[in-house]
Parts: sequence; C-alpha cells; structure tokens
Amino acid sequence: MKIFKKDSENFLSEFSKFLKNEGFIFQSNEIYGGLNGFYDFGPLGVLMKINLKNLWLEDVVFKEKNVYLLDSSLINSEKIFEASGHLENFYDNLIECYDCHLRFKEEEVKDKCPNCSSENISEPKKFNLMFKTQIGALGDQTGYLRPETAQGIFVNFLNVLNSTRAKLPFGIASLGKSFRNEINPRHFIFRLREFEQMELEFFTKPSESDYWFDYWLEKRFKWYLNLGIKEENIKKVEVPKEELPHYSKRNVDIYYKFSFGFQEIEGLANRTDYDLKKHSEFSGKDLRYFDPDSKEKYFPYVIEPSCGVERVIFAFLFDAFDVDSLNGSERIVLRLNPKIAPIKVAVFPLLSNKKELVEMAKQIYEELRTKFVTVYDESGSIGRRYRRQDEIGTPFCLTVDFDSLKNKDVTIRYRDSGFQERVPVKELEEFLKEKIK
Repeated sequence: MKIFKKDSENFLSEFSKFLKNEGFIFQSNEIYGGLNGFYDFGPLGVLMKINLKNLWLEDVVFKEKNVYLLDSSLINSEKIFEASGHLENFYDNLIECYDCHLRFKEEEVKDKCPNCSSENISEPKKFNLMFKTQIGALGDQTGYLRPETAQGIFVNFLNVLNSTRAKLPFGIASLGKSFRNEINPRHFIFRLREFEQMELEFFTKPSESDYWFDYWLEKRFKWYLNLGIKEENIKKVEVPKEELPHYSKRNVDIYYKFSFGFQEIEGLANRTDYDLKKHSEFSGKDLRYFDPDSKEKYFPYVIEPSCGVERVIFAFLFDAFDVDSLNGSERIVLRLNPKIAPIKVAVFPLLSNKKELVEMAKQIYEELRTKFVTVYDESGSIGRRYRRQDEIGTPFCLTVDFDSLKNKDVTIRYRDSGFQERVPVKELEEFLKEKIK
C-alpha cells in the first residue's frame, strides 16, 4: 500500500483511491465514466454504515423513553413542499460561466469563474435543489424526491400521536434516503445529490423548547466525542440570526475539521411550530396537540437534530486515518472505534502450510463469526496480514501458533499499539465482548 499523509496537497484524491481499493466507497456508475454527486458503498463501507446507523438509533431512539420510529415515502406530492416552503425557499443562487459553461454556487465565485478564470459570467439566479418527477401513467401529478426526511414526519404527526398515545415531550425519528440536486457536488462524499439522513423531530411545549434544544445539542456533540472524534477537530457553531432558515428560531451546527477546512456534519434547529402550522393550513387538518394537563390545544415546538450518514462516515474515516511507524516500518492505520470498525476480529494461522494450525484457526473463526463480524486470512506473511487489517481498521487480530496447540490459547494483537497478549480460547468471546462494547 502506497503511504500518503494528511498534510499532502493531493490527500483527498489519494484518500478516495485508498477507500476504493479497500472496499469502502466506489464512484457510482464508474464503468460508464461515473455520475457526479453519487457514490456506492462497498463491502466494508456498508458494514460501517450499518454500525453508525445502529449507534445513532441507540443514542437518539433506544436510550430515550419517548422517541418513535417512522419510515416515510421518498416521493411526495407538490402540495407538501408548497406547504413546507421548499418550493419557494429551497434554492441556491447559481452563476454560470459563459466560456467553460460550468455552473457554481454564488459563494464559490469571486468576480470570475473558479474553473477558467473568465469574467464572462452570468448574474446570480435561483436554482431549486429538489428533484422533480411526474407521477402516474398520464404524468398528470407532480411530485418531488424528498430533500429531507422531516416533512414525512410532520405529515404523519397525527398518525404517530394517535397510534402511540404519546404525550409531550416526544420525538419521531427517521432514517433514510434524501435527494438534493446540488449545483456543484464536491469534496468526495461530503456534498452529494443522493444521501442518507438521520433526523429527529422532537416535539415539546413552546415554553420548554430552549431546554430541549440545549439537551439535544450536548447529547449529539458528546456522541461524536464518545465514538472517538478528536476534541480539537470538532466544534459548535452558532448560526447568525440573519442566516437562519425561514422556519427556524435558532440553529447550532456541529463542524468537523476536514482537509478542506471546518465543515458542518450535523445541524440542530429550533423549528418552532412553523411546519405543523403550515401543514395544518394547507391540508385543512387540525394538527394541534391537546394537552391533557392544561386542557388546551396548541402547536408544539420542534427541536431537530439532523445529519447525513455519508458526512458522518467521512468525518470518522478522516479522523481515524493515520500513518505511523511500527516495528521499524511505516504503516497506514485506521484508528476506528471498535464499535464503528466494519471488521471486529481477524483470525490467522501463523503458517498456512501447517495443517494443525490451519484447522485450529478455522475452528476458532467458525465459533467467533456468529458473534462478531470476523474474517479469516492465511495468505502471505503474518506481518503483511497484520498490515492489511490495520489499513481497514480491524481492532483485533488473533493468531494461532504452535504454543496455541499445547496451551489452548491464542495471541491477540491490538491494532493501535501492536501490543500482543495471550488469551485462552475458552475466554475469547467474553474478552472481545468486553473490548468492543
């Protein structure tokens, strides 16, 4: 594996090649030249996605007493987005270069084209970011691919409320695909046209919304730190009032320090009662909450923590990437938290041409693979096998050697330090559970 470092000028290009070669992330439609703004996740990328989504669900849903799950439609009627304000407000200002015919967001252009330096550029014009489609055989009904999961939650507010008999405060969480026709997708998987969102809409009394905003902000920020993001690489950024979205009372974004600067990976918004009021007005349905204590009906306020799965994965991969020297040679290592790492355990026989070592290693592999995501490898030298696992972030490698045959134990090697210790075979499952939890 070619060694490259974070401070190199072409790091992002090398990093994307590295993640492709290791089976994390592939350019979508690559054999046809690729499709800008779309990426596919390979074998390791899918496992990492599953881990992060489960950790989000654990933090946002299962550790809370009053958060319910919803999976809503990807395509919604035009009326929903008219009510939500997306048809009117969900746009970027676009500038076109008349010489190279590329288009850019207004903030990317400083009096001349970023690509060819031409000053022959257009005036800014509004570009709606939603993907439009026609529904039905006659194509007589207009719909849109959802740009966020949130609106599916708001239009199902009464359904969830009535079916769960929930009382304020409570939340509705959704995890799924969203689509935004970005003018200029860039920075690998940071800005995409198709992505997965993890969103929570937490409904509360208006008078308690400030408390719950602070609660969710601290809870979500600690989630990143607890899973291994370095403290110096993450920060909270208050959005100025003049830059707030049309629906929001307050926004705080969580930023991560990529090679291209600090960028948002999660946002928290106090959406007030804007969405429920609008959908109530446009649908003619009363979406107010009846408070059994005060005997009043009112529109709850909504606190929304929202993040994109791909951006979150990008941040964890970027943060975990490291180059160090171990046993006299440089290596690439992904220092992923064991909970996030796609492969938890690798099992090796010390030598592949010794039948008794291979048989014992395969037996251990068969026992562990039903409990943990485990791989077996007998190809190449033991050192090269260690390096392969370091590069994909596998936290533990188990080696069966000749002492294992006599003592019924194995050598466990730790990814980050290279430290090794011996553990009895009968204790392996509990040992690994303790290390990975």
